[in-house]
Amino acid sequence: MIPVVMAGVIGIYGLIIAVIIGSGISADSYTSFDGFAHLGAGLSVGLSGLAAGIAIGIVGDAGVRATAQQPKLFVGMILILIFSEALGLYGLIVALIVQTKASS
Repeated sequence: MIPVVMAGVIGIYGLIIAVIIGSGISADSYTSFDGFAHLGAGLSVGLSGLAAGIAIGIVGDAGVRATAQQPKLFVGMILILIFSEALGLYGLIVALIVQTKASS
């Protein structure tokens, strides 16, 4: 259950960036620089979310199977899942920085 919740959080990162980018778009003053910066921000959060999702899927599958056989491995699985989640968080941070540069 924990890997499913953590994967859902990564999807929320993309939603946050989409709302921030969508609220900053105006039809009269949207330049090519803003467009490419927003594309870069979306790709940053999207591709890092993809990598984090793959890592969480692999670790979650192996971790749940291993925890069923040896319950002491639960803490180690959670730590690896947290490090996998950090990949998506880094992408969110980069996307926020890139989007801020487009607004200024």
